[in-house]
Amino acid sequence: MITHNPHQATLILQRINELASISESPGAITRTFGTDAFIKGRTLVAEWMQQAGLQTHIDNIGNVRGRLQCTVSGAKTLVIASHIDTVLNAGKFDGPLGVLMGLSLIEQVIEQKKTLPFHIELIAFSDEEGCRFHTTFLGSKVVAGNFDNNLLNKQDNTGTTLGDVIQAMGGNAGLLQHDAITAGNWLGYFEIHIEQGPVLYEKDIPVGIVTAIAGQKRIAITFKGEAGHAGTVPMHMRNDALCAAAEFILEAERFAASHMQQVVATIGTLNIPHAASNVIPGEVHCTLDLRSPSHQVLTSCYTYLEQLGAAICQRRNIGFDWQLVQESKPVTCDANMNRLLANAVRQCGYEVINLVSGAGHDAVAVAPVSPVAMLFVRCFKGISHNPLENVELKDLAAAVEVSAAFINLLIQKYNKG
Repeated sequence: MITHNPHQATLILQRINELASISESPGAITRTFGTDAFIKGRTLVAEWMQQAGLQTHIDNIGNVRGRLQCTVSGAKTLVIASHIDTVLNAGKFDGPLGVLMGLSLIEQVIEQKKTLPFHIELIAFSDEEGCRFHTTFLGSKVVAGNFDNNLLNKQDNTGTTLGDVIQAMGGNAGLLQHDAITAGNWLGYFEIHIEQGPVLYEKDIPVGIVTAIAGQKRIAITFKGEAGHAGTVPMHMRNDALCAAAEFILEAERFAASHMQQVVATIGTLNIPHAASNVIPGEVHCTLDLRSPSHQVLTSCYTYLEQLGAAICQRRNIGFDWQLVQESKPVTCDANMNRLLANAVRQCGYEVINLVSGAGHDAVAVAPVSPVAMLFVRCFKGISHNPLENVELKDLAAAVEVSAAFINLLIQKYNKG
């Protein structure tokens, strides 16, 4: 049995703090894909994996991968993973917590000379947040074998392509398909992550089990009216794009709120080109982020809101353009892995709390090829993507204890054949 060492949580926190000190900007935590800070951070993580005795390499998309081989012929691979890229001005736990807790678990397996019935591969994914190229899950899509090569031509805000960045980091975009773990070789995927929500914090419970991950659609919307003089165009003769956008935004909020927990809708950006205080807005751009754990609900709400926007604009004599820019399907976590995870939670003396994740995770990209399971860890007030993001040491320790128990149960299950 992998036994719990109380010093593990302290070491994990020390490593999280050390990685957090590597940033693109002083006084903040920012490590976006392919930057000097990102490369420095992944080098540090690779050094930790090598020191632990893992077979370590950096693949072509920039994932750091450390492998612990078992001696069983034809054994499959359990992947423990999360990401090490960040949003701008991030917290220090989102992503690195799962990587460095996974490293600690594997160090305990090695130290205690466990006989494994499967390989374990620890992966620090290179790009989950998608900040630089507006494409999420780049690292995990490569490992899962579902990377879209058309993304190589995507440009960041400087005009640099994803393919150029891969080459600059020492990768070969032509070999990305060789970095995949083939579907038949996955035993399962396990990710430890902060909840990024307030449920565990409010319940004062350290960990929770993810049952599903919400599907998501991101839409770019343009309202096209006619700019005019704010003092001379009568109110009834205006084609005000901002007023149409405002009506749509409020109606979208009202619609999503009426569905309770089934769907959430967020207008995250709003841009008025050539804006001036004395000009009627002629054009408005905004984004809609729509999420639901139900594919049927997500699809029907998407259709309804598109029709709603079109109707508002027709009535106001405003042009309406609706472009789907990104989508992911809802994911249901594996029932068998979740049963073992629930047993691990009970063994450690905690209440089993099941949660649906409204945030996307690398498990979304992996789910088509592998059973997936996720353990959420309580974070301060559910705050994430924010420097206030925090996890208490006692909750880190609880998550280590539960995760070690889960790995033990997996080992027992597969040793029995």
